[in-house]
Amino acid sequence: MGGLRKLAASFVVSGPCGVAVRDRLKHLTAQDEGVLRAVGAHQGALASRDLKARCEDGLEHGAQTWAARKRELTGVSSSRIAGAITKATHDQWALARRCQAAHIQKLAAGIEMLRHRLSLPLGEKGTKRAAGGYRSKNEWFRKSRRLAMLEARHAAAVAEWQAGGVRVVRGGKRLLNTRHHLTQAGLTEDEWRQRWEAERWFIAADGESGKRFGNETIRVTPDGEVSIKLPVPLAHLANTRHGRYALTARIAFAHRGAEWADRIEANRAVAYRIHLDTERGRWYLTASWQRPAVQTIPLAAACARGVIGVDTNADHFAAYRLDQHGNPVGDPHRFGYDLSGTAGHRDAEIRHALTRLINWAKRVGVGAIGIEDLDFTAEKTREKHGGRKRFRQLISGMPTGKLKARLVSMAAEHGMAIVAVDPAYTSLWGAQHWQKPLTTPHRKMSRHDAAGIAIGRRALGHRVRRRTAPPPHDRSDRAGHRTVQAGPGARGCEGTRPPATDRPPGEPPPSGKRKRETSASNTVRDAPSTQQWVQDSLMCTG
Repeated sequence: MGGLRKLAASFVVSGPCGVAVRDRLKHLTAQDEGVLRAVGAHQGALASRDLKARCEDGLEHGAQTWAARKRELTGVSSSRIAGAITKATHDQWALARRCQAAHIQKLAAGIEMLRHRLSLPLGEKGTKRAAGGYRSKNEWFRKSRRLAMLEARHAAAVAEWQAGGVRVVRGGKRLLNTRHHLTQAGLTEDEWRQRWEAERWFIAADGESGKRFGNETIRVTPDGEVSIKLPVPLAHLANTRHGRYALTARIAFAHRGAEWADRIEANRAVAYRIHLDTERGRWYLTASWQRPAVQTIPLAAACARGVIGVDTNADHFAAYRLDQHGNPVGDPHRFGYDLSGTAGHRDAEIRHALTRLINWAKRVGVGAIGIEDLDFTAEKTREKHGGRKRFRQLISGMPTGKLKARLVSMAAEHGMAIVAVDPAYTSLWGAQHWQKPLTTPHRKMSRHDAAGIAIGRRALGHRVRRRTAPPPHDRSDRAGHRTVQAGPGARGCEGTRPPATDRPPGEPPPSGKRKRETSASNTVRDAPSTQQWVQDSLMCTG
């Protein structure tokens, strides 16, 4: 056990702290669309200019420069629009800094791995924990050239980090690069231009508690009327009082509509964003608001009704239900998904699989779902796995971050807790201790199903192995009986096992006739033991 790494303790994941709902703006007139395009283009230009000014400030940014930028934007828009633009600029700059730090860390990990492998003799075999030497002189030379390239990149990235410079593209770097590959993307130059301009528009406003319906800039009334406070240069387009433009479309949120209505009627803050989907030619309005932080329940309370252990794989979730003592109940369940295709298709597949998983958890009555706290940040480096390209593609394609966020959000709506466990050795130990014992002619156990049991037991605080080792034979009186997970109050182990047929022992079969007469047993039974056993029998029910 000395060579194994120390396992992290399981914990209940905190619930979501925000909510976002979206609805389509239907039946917009040509004038409505013209006003939205004008507002988006005007405020988008202001946002681009403000982002440029923020990037030029770098590390010299302070409260005074922020106030100066906001005053400059207020003269060509409004105070609230200027506040929304500067806040979005700071969030984007901070995100770029975090991505820059992650890039530097990734480069450093690659450099460290290359230096380690280059220092080893050619052909030296590696271990599960450390890669070995390179296979040939040619590969060694190519990796030495790559090391020099990564060191140059790392030095440039660190210098840029220390200077406070960031690289940000309003509209997205991927869409910008698509401009040079229009044929592969199946787009014309005009179609790309429409997408590029729409992504750079800015039609958003943060909410403000105490103001009418929670937002003064983009106001949505309880009956669904949407009106926008126009910036000063576009005030001549207003069709209502106080420089506002009311759209002909009406909003009716089908999801969380009651919660949204309660907030705006109480004049609580709600943020809105309007954007155009150029592929479909549709306008959408997104409403979002924050939730108060909810205290997570203790781990013991979350797992009081049992848990479902979920093993995440490249194409399915392998789930197994366990009772509060760690015994597997029933058969394994698998929820498949397909991660190929577009991002929207992958997101829909994950959402559908999680929906089926949560619905099954509700039917069986458990209160928690145990899942591995996966993070492939260190394992995704190209230098660690070398020629194992398929494996690198496998772990890179698993949406671990989005998966955890979506699972926590969806489970919170059903009052279900998510328990994150250390993923170390779950597949190895699950297959070692659970795959063979639970395999029957009517139940096929895979390595992933056994890993689900290991994850569930770790979430419950039990060891992965089925039972502890018996005491030495010469010291049984001193050592006592084996220790197991069930408590003395669990009397289920005192009962008989379920019969192999669908009838209790002693009752006639469904036909009403016995196959043979019962005979009295000639076995002389000992007196009942006074020792109180606490070992739950291995449940292998169908």
